[in-house]
Amino acid sequence: MLRLLVADKNVNARKQIASILIEAGYDVTVTDSAVKAMNDVLHNNARVLLLGMELEGLNSAELLPLLKQCNRHLAIILVADETPLPLMRKVRKEGIFYHALRPKVSEDNEEIRQAVKCAIHSLSRTRGNHNILVH
Repeated sequence: MLRLLVADKNVNARKQIASILIEAGYDVTVTDSAVKAMNDVLHNNARVLLLGMELEGLNSAELLPLLKQCNRHLAIILVADETPLPLMRKVRKEGIFYHALRPKVSEDNEEIRQAVKCAIHSLSRTRGNHNILVH
Protein backbone atom coordinates (compact mmCIF):
# COMPACT_ATOMS: atom_id res chain seq x y z
CA MET A 1 0.00 0.00 0.00
CA LEU A 2 1.13 3.54 -0.72
CA ARG A 3 2.46 5.37 2.32
CA LEU A 4 1.82 9.05 2.95
CA LEU A 5 4.22 11.25 4.88
CA VAL A 6 3.11 14.24 6.95
CA ALA A 7 6.06 16.51 7.71
CA ASP A 8 5.50 19.61 9.82
CA LYS A 9 7.21 21.24 12.80
CA ASN A 10 3.84 21.77 14.48
CA VAL A 11 2.84 18.66 16.44
CA ASN A 12 -0.87 19.58 16.44
CA ALA A 13 -0.85 20.08 12.67
CA ARG A 14 0.85 16.70 12.17
CA LYS A 15 -1.70 14.95 14.36
CA GLN A 16 -4.64 16.68 12.68
CA ILE A 17 -3.57 15.85 9.11
CA ALA A 18 -2.54 12.30 10.03
CA SER A 19 -5.89 11.71 11.72
CA ILE A 20 -7.80 12.88 8.63
CA LEU A 21 -5.79 10.54 6.40
CA ILE A 22 -5.86 7.54 8.73
CA GLU A 23 -9.66 7.87 8.96
CA ALA A 24 -9.71 7.82 5.15
CA GLY A 25 -7.84 4.49 5.22
CA TYR A 26 -4.31 5.57 4.30
CA ASP A 27 -1.02 4.33 5.74
CA VAL A 28 0.50 7.48 7.29
CA THR A 29 3.88 8.32 8.79
CA VAL A 30 4.56 11.63 10.55
CA THR A 31 7.78 13.53 11.24
CA ASP A 32 9.11 16.88 12.33
CA SER A 33 12.54 16.07 10.87
CA ALA A 34 13.76 17.29 7.49
CA VAL A 35 16.35 14.49 7.45
CA LYS A 36 13.71 11.80 8.10
CA ALA A 37 11.45 13.29 5.43
CA MET A 38 14.27 13.26 2.87
CA ASN A 39 15.26 9.72 3.85
CA ASP A 40 11.69 8.44 3.46
CA VAL A 41 11.36 10.15 0.09
CA LEU A 42 14.78 8.95 -1.10
CA HIS A 43 13.98 5.33 -0.26
CA ASN A 44 10.48 5.54 -1.79
CA ASN A 45 8.87 4.99 1.60
CA ALA A 46 6.63 7.95 0.82
CA ARG A 47 5.25 8.89 -2.59
CA VAL A 48 2.92 11.63 -1.36
CA LEU A 49 4.20 14.23 1.09
CA LEU A 50 2.01 16.66 3.01
CA LEU A 51 4.46 19.38 3.94
CA GLY A 52 4.05 22.22 6.41
CA MET A 53 5.74 25.58 5.98
CA GLU A 54 8.81 24.74 8.04
CA LEU A 55 10.93 21.83 9.28
CA GLU A 56 13.96 22.28 11.51
CA GLY A 57 14.46 25.91 10.56
CA LEU A 58 14.16 25.28 6.82
CA ASN A 59 11.16 26.73 5.05
CA SER A 60 9.30 24.69 2.47
CA ALA A 61 10.83 26.64 -0.44
CA GLU A 62 14.29 25.57 0.74
CA LEU A 63 13.23 21.95 1.24
CA LEU A 64 11.37 21.43 -2.04
CA PRO A 65 14.41 21.28 -4.36
CA LEU A 66 16.11 18.80 -2.02
CA LEU A 67 13.00 16.62 -1.80
CA LYS A 68 12.56 16.69 -5.57
CA GLN A 69 16.20 15.61 -5.99
CA CYS A 70 15.46 12.63 -3.76
CA ASN A 71 12.44 11.65 -5.88
CA ARG A 72 11.39 13.73 -8.87
CA HIS A 73 8.02 11.94 -9.00
CA LEU A 74 7.13 12.88 -5.43
CA ALA A 75 3.70 14.50 -5.10
CA ILE A 76 4.00 17.33 -2.58
CA ILE A 77 0.93 18.89 -1.02
CA LEU A 78 1.84 22.07 0.83
CA VAL A 79 -0.45 22.54 3.84
CA ALA A 80 -0.16 26.11 5.06
CA ASP A 81 -2.10 29.25 5.86
CA GLU A 82 -1.14 32.85 5.30
CA THR A 83 1.69 32.11 2.92
CA PRO A 84 3.32 35.25 1.48
CA LEU A 85 2.80 35.56 -2.28
CA PRO A 86 6.54 35.57 -3.16
CA LEU A 87 6.98 32.33 -1.21
CA MET A 88 3.94 30.77 -2.92
CA ARG A 89 5.38 31.66 -6.32
CA LYS A 90 8.65 30.02 -5.35
CA VAL A 91 7.11 26.77 -4.08
CA ARG A 92 4.86 26.53 -7.13
CA LYS A 93 7.91 26.97 -9.35
CA GLU A 94 9.64 24.16 -7.46
CA GLY A 95 6.79 21.82 -8.34
CA ILE A 96 4.27 21.33 -5.57
CA PHE A 97 1.26 19.25 -6.55
CA TYR A 98 -1.25 21.31 -4.55
CA HIS A 99 -1.50 24.02 -1.89
CA ALA A 100 -4.11 23.27 0.77
CA LEU A 101 -5.15 25.49 3.62
CA ARG A 102 -4.89 24.02 7.09
CA PRO A 103 -8.30 22.61 8.05
CA LYS A 104 -10.05 24.83 10.61
CA VAL A 105 -13.36 22.95 10.87
CA SER A 106 -14.31 19.37 10.02
CA GLU A 107 -15.83 20.41 6.68
CA ASP A 108 -12.35 21.54 5.59
CA ASN A 109 -10.99 17.99 5.92
CA GLU A 110 -12.44 17.03 2.56
CA GLU A 111 -9.96 19.31 0.76
CA ILE A 112 -7.06 17.31 2.23
CA ARG A 113 -8.66 13.96 1.35
CA GLN A 114 -9.40 15.07 -2.22
CA ALA A 115 -5.90 16.51 -2.73
CA VAL A 116 -4.34 13.21 -1.62
CA LYS A 117 -6.72 11.19 -3.79
CA CYS A 118 -5.84 13.32 -6.83
CA ALA A 119 -2.10 13.08 -6.09
CA ILE A 120 -2.29 9.29 -5.92
CA HIS A 121 -4.33 9.15 -9.10
CA SER A 122 -1.80 11.41 -10.81
CA LEU A 123 1.08 9.17 -9.70
CA SER A 124 -0.66 6.08 -11.04
CA ARG A 125 -1.21 7.74 -14.44
CA THR A 126 2.21 9.33 -14.88
CA ARG A 127 4.20 6.29 -13.85
CA GLY A 128 1.90 3.67 -15.31
CA ASN A 129 1.76 2.18 -11.85
CA HIS A 130 -1.62 0.51 -11.64
CA ASN A 131 -0.93 -1.21 -8.32
CA ILE A 132 -1.30 2.05 -6.41
CA LEU A 133 -4.45 1.85 -4.34
CA VAL A 134 -6.76 4.82 -4.88
CA HIS A 135 -9.38 5.37 -2.16
